[in-house]
Amino acid sequence: MKIQKKICILIILLVIAILLFSILFFVVFKKVFLKNNCVKDYLNFENNNKESIFSIDKIKYFSNCNADITTNHNSSFTISNLYQYTDIAIFINNHSNGNYNASNTLKSVELFDITFTTPPTQGIPNLYYKSINDFATSNFDTNNIIENSILFETTSQDEIDYSKPILYNNCANPITLCYVNSNIKDTYTLEENISNISHNGILLKECNVTLGSIESQISLKIKITNSNNETYICPIKLNIPLSTASSSIFDGSITFEDSTNYIFIRE
Repeated sequence: MKIQKKICILIILLVIAILLFSILFFVVFKKVFLKNNCVKDYLNFENNNKESIFSIDKIKYFSNCNADITTNHNSSFTISNLYQYTDIAIFINNHSNGNYNASNTLKSVELFDITFTTPPTQGIPNLYYKSINDFATSNFDTNNIIENSILFETTSQDEIDYSKPILYNNCANPITLCYVNSNIKDTYTLEENISNISHNGILLKECNVTLGSIESQISLKIKITNSNNETYICPIKLNIPLSTASSSIFDGSITFEDSTNYIFIRE
């Protein structure tokens, strides 16, 4: 009986040892497997991104203001739909130096995941596609409003219709957008002693709008598909400029060029 008891104990201990060994082996194997996969993914990522094919090195902004204005019988002015707008030009650099191939030419460009990460506290913000021919003017087509994404076609033709979202496949023209913060003031009457009205950012000051109340930031992602059907992603942020080191939109309008360092990562 004692021998049988010892044998049973040995068998139990052996089973426990096998279970512990199996668990230990599984844990070690899993770590090694995951590590190898991580290394493999890292090497694939590094190999795909040895050279930066696409980047965004600059973004140009033009900020101004406008409104619908009515002259009253007592020579005062009533402001309707006071809106601040900023035209945005995003320049894609394909680092081609004039040597174009399937890797550095565009097949399509999509903007998506568009959100107002810092919305203004006054007004209603929206983003629109804008023709480059209307850049730095108050003209924008309300039919070109962007909800969450917008797809740009590409072409190699000499002349294109800028009224719709389209880019040269060699990155010759920028992505052009228009940020509009509308109804900052509505049915607002200015004092009678104002002799004339300026259709620019001075209106914001005259209507007692603070810069802090109309500050805004937009975040979005840009997806490029090149002629090799390879895809690249780049998240960016657009800080709507209302002032520079030397002036502000209260002085009329401002033009600002932001030197950026956004790199597209291959998926």
